[in-house]
This record gives sequence, C-alpha cells and structure tokens, in this order.
Amino acid sequence: MPRHPRTPRPLVADGHAYLWTTRHSHSRDRDGRPVDCRHILTFFPQPAGSSGPLRVVFAEEPDRYVPGGAPAGSGDVGFLHSAHLNLHEPGAARALLDAALARGWRPGHRRTVVVDGWPLLAAVAAR
Repeated sequence: MPRHPRTPRPLVADGHAYLWTTRHSHSRDRDGRPVDCRHILTFFPQPAGSSGPLRVVFAEEPDRYVPGGAPAGSGDVGFLHSAHLNLHEPGAARALLDAALARGWRPGHRRTVVVDGWPLLAAVAAR
C-alpha cells in the first residue's frame, strides 16, 4: 500500500530524530489563477514538543522554479539553468537539513524557525 502524501516521514540526522513533510501552497489572483507558489519542507524534531519545527521555504522568484505539478514533478524546485531537487525524495530532504545544520540551525528553539530554501539549495548543489 502506498504511503499517504500527508503522513510525516522519519529521518535521523546528526544524532537527532525528525519527522518531515513537504507541502505546496499558493494564493489566487482576482481571476482565480494561482500566484505566489511555494514549496515548504518542514522538519519536526522528535520527540514531539521537544523543539519547534524548521520550515524551509522555496518561494517563486525570477530564474527559479516552484511548479505545482505537470510537466515537472510535484516536489521539484530549482534554478532555471542549474541545480534542482525533488523535495519528496528523502535524500533531498536530508541534504537540505544537513545544509541548515551546517549554517547553524539546531533543534531546541521553542518556536518555528523559517529559512529561505534557495541559499540551502545552492549550498547543496555546491557539494
């Protein structure tokens, strides 16, 4: 039986356990067209309640893509002519979490921490 797409997935990194999810969101303009598309990758440190989550946000920007599905994959994000990731892939989630940890994020904050995903993607691509 396939995994339900909204069910958090487990991940262990740097000696800590996490659950992670990915979501796509956008608002609509006056004509009902989707605008301000974004993918949000969220890591929930475990045990639950021990720390606030880390949200890695990929917002639509020039020279970057955040499609909501066809013809690209539903979790794809990337720079137009270089690096890209599929946020549904565990290896991509782990690489972005490792990049956030390398940039100083640590579980333990009581509140949600929101970071721009584009610099993390650039760091992952540079490896």
